[in-house]
Amino acid sequence: MLSTASGRMRAAVYREKRRLVVEERPIPEAGPHEVVLRVSHCGVCGSDLHLVMEGWGRPDSIGGHEYSGRIAVLGSAVQGWELGAPVVGGPAAGCGSCEYCASHRPSLCASHGTPGVSEFQGAFAEYVRVHESQLRRIPAGLSMREAALAEPLAVALHGVTLSQIAPGRRALVTGAGPIGMLTLAALRAKEIDVTVSEPSATRRAAAVRVGASRVVTPDELPRPRMPFEFALPGFDAVFECSGNAAAVESALRQLKRGGTLMLVGTGMAKPRLDTNRMILGELRVIGSYNYDEYGIDDALALLAGGKLPTGLLLEQGDVGLEGLASAMERLAAGEIGGKLLVAPS
Repeated sequence: MLSTASGRMRAAVYREKRRLVVEERPIPEAGPHEVVLRVSHCGVCGSDLHLVMEGWGRPDSIGGHEYSGRIAVLGSAVQGWELGAPVVGGPAAGCGSCEYCASHRPSLCASHGTPGVSEFQGAFAEYVRVHESQLRRIPAGLSMREAALAEPLAVALHGVTLSQIAPGRRALVTGAGPIGMLTLAALRAKEIDVTVSEPSATRRAAAVRVGASRVVTPDELPRPRMPFEFALPGFDAVFECSGNAAAVESALRQLKRGGTLMLVGTGMAKPRLDTNRMILGELRVIGSYNYDEYGIDDALALLAGGKLPTGLLLEQGDVGLEGLASAMERLAAGEIGGKLLVAPS
């Protein structure tokens, strides 16, 4: 094993609902086909907020899965990589033999555990262990900060791809949090007209800067009473990125006949969908979970191509591990408009 890391590291450890504690942990050891990364940046995801702020998490776990870093330890059987290589983490390998792995959809493989419950030690720490199959090299010219957007951008791109929306069509994004903003940016890169619905004035302003043609508050959206009444002109696709039950129910009412509702955000409360509206309008409702096998590669290519306003998507200042808990409170309150990055070291 080749190594530039030994001893102990600092990590933000989940204890209980709304409580993180920064403590020392042993630096993970790399198995034969694993590497240990020194974390440069790790984004705070909506799922991290659910795990910490809503108590979904497993006590004593370390969150964080949107990371960039440099290889600090090489397992004895790892080939094709060198110490110091700048990388991000891609999808965990599935079983390799089920129908989902065969169709390049490893996130659906049944061999994967339940998020927040199964064993996972993430990148809200100075070091993180990664299987070599997950490594994706950061293209030359792309900064480590920008590269940390690759994982959430892959999530956004997956939803856009599944929707089958075409250039020149109209889309609505509900919820301008981190995934909503990346979805907006991905849609604008495809020359799609986008309206954004968001209760936070800070996030509405950010959405305009990123390219939304119109921003509204949720109560400004049409509320047709009957299932055979459709808002005009209506949207070809709605990307629900908040996970709010009322937003999901409202999103369905914004579609034109034949439209598609993409469920991207997650939440604890369960919405009630108007199935009569779905039938009469031949509406599609599709869940979008993570990304396909090549999602990270596509995201890195898009980031390296310079077509996304990364300076507008990222919060200007990073937070350290000690500031993560309070930053999550501000994120949950809608006070932060861009993607927040943690710089553990």
